[in-house]
Amino acid sequence: MKQKQLWINQIKGLCICLVVVYHSVITFYPHLTFFQHPWAETLAKCWIYFNLYLAPFRMPVFFFISGYLIRRYIDEVSWKDSIDKRIWSIFYVLALWGVLQWIGLSHLNDWLAPERDLSNASNAAYANDWAGFLHGMLTASTSLWYLYAMVVYFMLCKWLSRWKAPLMVVLLVCSVVINYLPLPWWGLNSVVRNMIYYSMGAWYGPAVMAWVKNVSLRRYALPFAVACVAAFGLWMFNMPLPLCMLSIVGIMRLFQEMELRFPPSENSVLNIVGTNTIAIYTTHRILIEGFSLAMLKPLNAGALPAGVELAILLLYPFVTLFICTLFGLLVRKISTALFGDLFFTPPAKLQQTATAR
Repeated sequence: MKQKQLWINQIKGLCICLVVVYHSVITFYPHLTFFQHPWAETLAKCWIYFNLYLAPFRMPVFFFISGYLIRRYIDEVSWKDSIDKRIWSIFYVLALWGVLQWIGLSHLNDWLAPERDLSNASNAAYANDWAGFLHGMLTASTSLWYLYAMVVYFMLCKWLSRWKAPLMVVLLVCSVVINYLPLPWWGLNSVVRNMIYYSMGAWYGPAVMAWVKNVSLRRYALPFAVACVAAFGLWMFNMPLPLCMLSIVGIMRLFQEMELRFPPSENSVLNIVGTNTIAIYTTHRILIEGFSLAMLKPLNAGALPAGVELAILLLYPFVTLFICTLFGLLVRKISTALFGDLFFTPPAKLQQTATAR
């Protein structure tokens, strides 16, 4: 791996960690109904609000980096090769892990929470039958909607790259309007909202990277601070786009500066995590569900001492992040060693057939 790519991998590692924390928080803290320790409820609310405030710093930069890394396929690689490398390979992982999540979460809920009513859950992983599952997957109503977006974004960016300038304006408008006129499907809302960041990386990534690297921090520190305050105010009124754009600039500059002062290593934790984002992304949701269902029962029943309750509420996202990361890396290693990476890479015969066509 080239040295100049390590800091980008580290950003990917940070983003997937924030995704795991996001799911660990939303599946656990809002469902707590009983608190013993006097600080317990406040701590739970702090995690919920902290998770909310992380939103502008999680997916926008993740999508920008994803778009930036595939720009060669858009500009130089033929559709024939792109279908195999950038469309079929991602669709395969989306379909496979969509089914595995559906099976895994269904069994976990039957085992740990048979009384739980999931009839109104708008997630393909909670579907009652194949029709509901397929509907959820087709409308991006799945925890794997990032992979769904990767396929859609790439096809649109490659197909429409000749008109990228006017389309950036259209995508910008769509990213704002979708917050006030949402579609019926939460997954598609996220897909529409985040395409502007992926497209910016795919079409203008090198120019943005160069500007972020060379812009003077001292000269523009005050305007940037004022812009952040204004962007935060707009975010409070359900307009996250300016804050998300600033978060992309801020995070990339931060990691570029860190690279200069502390040169990254291929064996650094964030680099290893960033190299295996797909494995962690696809596997963590099943574990998170199991942890949540297992911990909610004793906590809501008041079966644990108050001190233990407080410790769990304080450390839960960190512990689940650690376990989910190790599990994802382990699954990827087993998949590679025993099954030719079948869990994350299409079978070789299917790849050869697609290439031959």
